[in-house]
Amino acid sequence: MAQVKLSDHPSQEELAFLLGQEDFSDVFKQADAVRREAVGDIIHIRSILEFSNYCRRQCRYCGINCKNSRIGRYRMMPEEIIATAKQAYEAGYKTIVLQSGEDPFYTPSLLGEIVSEIKKTGIIVTLSCGEMCFEDYQYLRRCGADRYLLKHETSDPDIYASLHPCGTLENRIRCLKDIKALGYETGSGFMIGLPGQTEKTISADLLLLRELACDMAGIGPFIPHPDTELRDQPAGSTQLTKRAVALARLLMPTLLLPATTALGVLSSREKENIFSCGANVVMRKVTPDTFKSLYELYPSHLGQTHILSQRKELEEEIKSLGKIPL
Repeated sequence: MAQVKLSDHPSQEELAFLLGQEDFSDVFKQADAVRREAVGDIIHIRSILEFSNYCRRQCRYCGINCKNSRIGRYRMMPEEIIATAKQAYEAGYKTIVLQSGEDPFYTPSLLGEIVSEIKKTGIIVTLSCGEMCFEDYQYLRRCGADRYLLKHETSDPDIYASLHPCGTLENRIRCLKDIKALGYETGSGFMIGLPGQTEKTISADLLLLRELACDMAGIGPFIPHPDTELRDQPAGSTQLTKRAVALARLLMPTLLLPATTALGVLSSREKENIFSCGANVVMRKVTPDTFKSLYELYPSHLGQTHILSQRKELEEEIKSLGKIPL
């Protein structure tokens, strides 16, 4: 295997050059070797509960943006959220990701009560509920939230502005810095295939992850939703997505890198492939069937939720790949 040498402080140009190589096999192999040496063969299994699809944002690529009048909206009540999280814990999940749109119904006080109750089980709680002020992030941290996931989506200010008429890249980065400063395990990430994106802008996304000292990073392909302004945009490349994941592993050897659900939508074989080029996390939805199909960031075909049996099936699938489920 040819050794891939990154400088200590790689430039956008250096990373873009690697992303554009015709044969990327050596980089994939090295990313897999770095993953094995840095974090071992463990695949972390996370449960994800999508508890509300109300959102105040107007993101032009997202199926639950507030301008989409075709979608049925829902909110899970606190007792439903807590009961589902307890089921996930009893099924063997060590982490629950509580995800929603930016829904003002769930005030920091209410979210804090939910987190505090769920933490009584001992499960690790990750929140993914959008942009907040420093004080609200601080309050939720005090209530027991362990991790916070907030993807920056793109580090290019012009692309960000074109896709987010209701927010700024500057504020998104401010939020991520606040989250990190408060001691959360901090997650960000970005999409592959956005309009105007180049290998150089993807390289900037990778460098931003390192600048922010992220602990987690979700890198997935853009998938067009028919009820959004980007409905006619082609889906992002799975190959380029895997290349970005591999480079993220080389840049940040201990990073938690999920095999994103978007990759699974595009191809049922992507889990195996992505685990061989740097990824070491997989997420499984535990959202109740009543709500599951309504949390449609992008089109997907979802089966019924069976929390316990699906956890066991995923463990066996991971073992069949020669990895250790956790």
